[in-house]
Formats: sequence, structure tokens, C-alpha cells
Amino acid sequence: MLETKTMTLEEKLAISNKAAILRKAGDHEGYSRLTKSIPMPPYLAKVAKKTMGADFLVNGGWNLSEAEAEFGSDWLNR
Repeated sequence: MLETKTMTLEEKLAISNKAAILRKAGDHEGYSRLTKSIPMPPYLAKVAKKTMGADFLVNGGWNLSEAEAEFGSDWLNR
């Protein structure tokens, strides 16, 4: 099993700040790309899977590393 590095709160905040600057500048693609790089909290990923489906998460480019760490690497297929 691959070990993934957990993103610190400081790293998440730094990405959020960069994303906010991009959004203010009108770069909505850059904003979306950066915000999706922050791991989605497992409880939100679970709700999103239930309400919108696994394809939404897979095709959306979301960072699901924290959900995979909590629920297992095959959680989207269960």
C-alpha cells in the first residue's frame, strides 16, 4: 500500500490563499484547479458519493486522499 503524505492545515490555507487571488483576478479555471487539489474531507466525500455518485468525484478531479485513507482505496467502488 502506498503511503500518502497528509496535507497540513498550513498547506491547505496557503493553497486557499493562492486560489482566492486567482479568483479575484478572474482566473476561475485556476481557482477551481487549486481548490480541488485540497483534500476533500472524508465526510463530504461520503455525502457527495451518496448524493451525486462516484463518477462525480472521479471525473471532477477532486483530491480524495483523505477519504481513501479513512475508507480504503476501493471505497468508491463499494
